[in-house]
Amino acid sequence: MFRSLLFAALFCTTLGLRAQKFDGLAATPPMGWNSWNTFATNINEQLVRGIADTLVSSGMRDAGYVYLVLDDAWMAKERDENGNLVPDPLKFPSGMKAIADYVHSKGLKFGLYNCAGTQTCGGYPGTRGYEYQDARLYASWGVDYLKYDWCNTEGLTAKEAYTTMSKALRKAGRPMVFSLCEWGGNQPWEWATPVGHLWRTTGDIYPCFDCIHDHGTWKSLGVMAIFDLQKPLRAYAGPGHWNDPDMMEVGKGMRVNEDRAHFSLWAMLAAPLIAGNDLRSMSAETRAILTNRQVIGIDQDSLGIPAFMYASKDSVETWIRPLHDSCWAVCFFNRGQRAQNVEFDWKAQVIEDPLTHLTLDARKISYGIIDVWDSRHFIISTNKPLKITLPGHDVVMFRLYDRSKF
Repeated sequence: MFRSLLFAALFCTTLGLRAQKFDGLAATPPMGWNSWNTFATNINEQLVRGIADTLVSSGMRDAGYVYLVLDDAWMAKERDENGNLVPDPLKFPSGMKAIADYVHSKGLKFGLYNCAGTQTCGGYPGTRGYEYQDARLYASWGVDYLKYDWCNTEGLTAKEAYTTMSKALRKAGRPMVFSLCEWGGNQPWEWATPVGHLWRTTGDIYPCFDCIHDHGTWKSLGVMAIFDLQKPLRAYAGPGHWNDPDMMEVGKGMRVNEDRAHFSLWAMLAAPLIAGNDLRSMSAETRAILTNRQVIGIDQDSLGIPAFMYASKDSVETWIRPLHDSCWAVCFFNRGQRAQNVEFDWKAQVIEDPLTHLTLDARKISYGIIDVWDSRHFIISTNKPLKITLPGHDVVMFRLYDRSKF
C-alpha cells in the first residue's frame, strides 16, 4: 500500500546525495508575504517595517507566515566599484542588514529577490556573472530566502543557471530557501528537486478569479487558469520540493467567496502560501481567510501529498488529498457562477489515490468530518450522505478523521 510512497522517499533521498540546495528546509510549503503583488517597485524600509509589525499583530506570524520577502527594485541601478549590489539609498537608507535584523527581531525570516539574467524584470542589476559574490553578500546580511527570477536570460540554460546559483548559496554557508521563479517554461519540476525548494509552474498570477489579463507583450493568469495548469504536476511535489502556482491574490479585489476558494485550492495543492495583499489595511474577512488554522493545517500536512481531482459533474469538482494519521481532505469546488446541489454518498465507493494507492474507504472506517470553514460543524460523519447547495465560485471543504483514533 505504501510502495509508491516508499519509492518516492528513496528517490528523493538519492537525489539529496547530489543536491546543491540546503537540506532540512521547506519540509512543508513555505508561508509568508511578498511585496510584488501590491507594491511592485514602490517599496521602502518603512513599508517593510510596517509589514513586519503587521505580520505579528494580525496573528499571521503565529499562523505560520514567517517569510517576509522583498521583491524587485530594492537595489540601486548600478553595482558599486567592487561589483557589489547596493540597496537603494533613498528607499533603504539604513541598509539591508538593518532591515533583516528588524525582521528577525519580530520572529520572522527575511527574503530578497534577484534574477538569473543580466538585469531583473524591473531593469535593476541581475546576478548573471556575480552568483557567488551575491550569495556571499546575502549571507552577510542574514537573508533566509532567495526568490530568483528569469528575465533577461538570453543565452542561458535554466537548469545550469539555477544550479549555479544553488551551488553559490550553498558555498556562502547560510541556509536559505531557494525559490526558482522560472515560470515553468523549462519544466523545472523535472530537474529542480536537488536545486531548489520550490519552483514556479506558470507565469504571473493576476487578481481575478477566471480570466487571462493581456498586458500587450505578455499575459498574466487568473486563479482558475493557474489552478488548471497544476493538475498534471502532483507527482513532483513533496517535502523540501514544492510546485509553486505563484503568490496568492487573497484580499486583492475578488469577492470573499472567491478568496475563500482560492485559498482552499492552494491548500489542497500543497502550494506555498505567500500572501501578496497590503496586510496593514486588510479587512477582517481577508484576515480570517488567511489565518484559518484548519485550512493551513491541510496545506502544511506533513505527508506533503497534493490533492487529485476525483470527480467532476456539471460545474462541481471533487478534490481529495491524503493526510497524515489516515486523515483526508475533501474539497467540493463549484467553478461555475450558478449555485449547484451537491450529493455525495461516502459509502458508495472506495476512493483510491492513483499516485500513492492510499484508500478512503468509508464502508470500513467511520470518519468524523470537520467543516474547515465553519467550526460549528463537527457533527457530520460519513455514516450519512452529504447533501448541500454550493454557491458559485465557492468551496465546501472537509477534514475527515478516523474516529477510532481520536
